[in-house]
Amino acid sequence: MYVGRLAPSPTGRIHLGIARTSLAAWLDARAAGGVLLLRIEDIDTDRCVKGAADDIMRDLEWLGLSWDYGPDTGGPHAPYTQSERTDRYLAALDVLGQQGRTFLCTCSRKEIALTASAPHGPSDEGPRYPGTCRDAFRPRPGRNPAVRLRTELGDVITHHDRALGALDQDVHAAVGDFILRRTDGLWAYQLAVTVDDLAQGVTTIIRGADLAGSTPRQLLLRRLLDADAGPVDTLHVPLMLGEDGQRLAKRSGSTTVAAHREAGRRPEAVLGELATGLGLVPEGVEVGAEALVEAWRKLHARA
Repeated sequence: MYVGRLAPSPTGRIHLGIARTSLAAWLDARAAGGVLLLRIEDIDTDRCVKGAADDIMRDLEWLGLSWDYGPDTGGPHAPYTQSERTDRYLAALDVLGQQGRTFLCTCSRKEIALTASAPHGPSDEGPRYPGTCRDAFRPRPGRNPAVRLRTELGDVITHHDRALGALDQDVHAAVGDFILRRTDGLWAYQLAVTVDDLAQGVTTIIRGADLAGSTPRQLLLRRLLDADAGPVDTLHVPLMLGEDGQRLAKRSGSTTVAAHREAGRRPEAVLGELATGLGLVPEGVEVGAEALVEAWRKLHARA
């Protein structure tokens, strides 16, 4: 059974780039006759904005992008807000610990960056962790430890993305021991999203291409947490760029869905622009979400 998800972070209003990715996820689920859930990913409390989750749902509904399960409707795998799921992350951390796969680390990013032997790792993770605390934890007064995954030789991921092709990686060699829980106690995105996707039965993940680099880490965690879990299908959508050639950000107020609605634009006009960027309709076409399902099905027909 197909289960897809919309997974916005409530750090502000939805900008058009996120809206376009949400449209792609909605179309893929509807074209497959599957289930779509809405999960509010609010684990990074420092960046979350009060009321933003409600604003996000209103913006999605205005565009005609509905969901089957979510914070407002409930569902078989509730709750659908990450801040209410911390017990699941603790349980997952315990499972990994019993496998000997976790360790405490008090190294700062600056210290890691200054380590001469540390090659550059993924941009979201910083330089590759050199293993300073891996086998000899160094407690330091006034510094809380992070929890890292102990990667090993053989932690090799082979994965094909529907848009980008091969996303293969030797996680141990390329990334090293990555963070599962931060020094401030907040959960790392890699752990939380993997635990939730497994628990909520997500089979298909559609998101922005900027997150493609994290896929191998999540697939490794998926394998460690549930060896019997089936494969997950991914499609990473190209980022939407602004007039300056830079990726859209929530700080770009004029690019938010809310700004277009408040300016009196019709949702079909906004959807038309988003659909043009996905290669579904010619420029200038106004269209509703339902009318795009067949075009998506033809463009992304599964073998």
